[in-house]
Amino acid sequence: MPGFEVFGDEERKEVQDVLNTGVLFRYGFDQARQGHWKARQFEETFARRLGTSYCHLCSSGTAALSIALAACGVGAGDEVIVPPFTFVATIEAVLHAGAVPVFAEIDDTLCLDPNGIEPAVTPRTRAVVPVHMCGSMAKIEEIKRICDRKGLILIEDACQSVGASFKGKALGTFGRMGCFSFDPVKTITCGEGGAVVTSDKVLYAAADAYADHGHDHMGKDRGLEGHSIIGTNLRISELNAAVGVAQLGKLDAILEKQRLNKKVIKEALLSFSEVSFRNIPDQAGDSATFLSFFLPDEARAKEVAKGLGEAGVDGCFYWYDNNWHYIRRWDHFKSLSAAARLAIKDFDNCPNFMKVRLPQSDALMSRTLSMQIKLSWTEEELKQRIEKIRGVLAR
Repeated sequence: MPGFEVFGDEERKEVQDVLNTGVLFRYGFDQARQGHWKARQFEETFARRLGTSYCHLCSSGTAALSIALAACGVGAGDEVIVPPFTFVATIEAVLHAGAVPVFAEIDDTLCLDPNGIEPAVTPRTRAVVPVHMCGSMAKIEEIKRICDRKGLILIEDACQSVGASFKGKALGTFGRMGCFSFDPVKTITCGEGGAVVTSDKVLYAAADAYADHGHDHMGKDRGLEGHSIIGTNLRISELNAAVGVAQLGKLDAILEKQRLNKKVIKEALLSFSEVSFRNIPDQAGDSATFLSFFLPDEARAKEVAKGLGEAGVDGCFYWYDNNWHYIRRWDHFKSLSAAARLAIKDFDNCPNFMKVRLPQSDALMSRTLSMQIKLSWTEEELKQRIEKIRGVLAR
């Protein structure tokens, strides 16, 4: 990853198709577009690949999360159980739905701990959003069983794990809806883009309408379409979709390369007894975008992170000090700072986020490093990278 490493003639051809027609809008202009429907083509191909019935391509992974929450009826005052290790967009989507995020611990998968879900459930809990972080999976079967037993909506955030699976079933297809991101640094990219998938026809119809001002897309003339719900504009353009069409055709090759490069680096680290690896419930289903590993304690993790940076080993992340992906540094969220007033401040079930304590998650994240796996490394570059990593760990 990311997919822009393999941009080529395929992307240029798909984009040129759109530019030749002059139709950048994903709906209408049937004759002018000369048969080119890039968003629709992506949706059909992606749904088929995942083994799901429906896909709606939208403007971002954040948009996909908002669409899924809206389609599933999550709204004002509902509680949504989320992990503290995720890109902050997961939490933003919950807030913008008018719902209250409730944090539960992660486990050594670096994803939501099934054992932490039930203690977080209250009469107001409406949904659970596990996040398949850094290319691999949560214990999704266990999480699904809990949701089914408790009558909770399961929405998967698979934004970082396109192409990953668990026991042969694609991530994003275990819950009522699944969400994906195709932003500039994802495994495959549209430049900006996202998708929501489902096998529920009613949920798909709601998602499709919500993302386009409530249009039901049932009429031949856009001006005559019905509007059964209030929506907003979360549409993708045909230009972005065109890039995605080409990238989707490269996904298998990308996954193969990622898995090979990750395997080589992981094998090089096996000789260091202080290094242990993230628990991946199904190794065969790992999309291999990151190699995540644990050091013995926080001090050693910081030392190694600093050493790798000084050695020129780029793409290594110490999430515990990161202000995008772990709750510890989300001061703007904890204080609910916003451009407009957030209604959840007035809810009696809105907690003081400054006081949220997640000791199990802190203990894990303070020892975790994640190394991005790139597609463009040559054999020589990979060899040099491993030598530098070994040098840092040997100190």
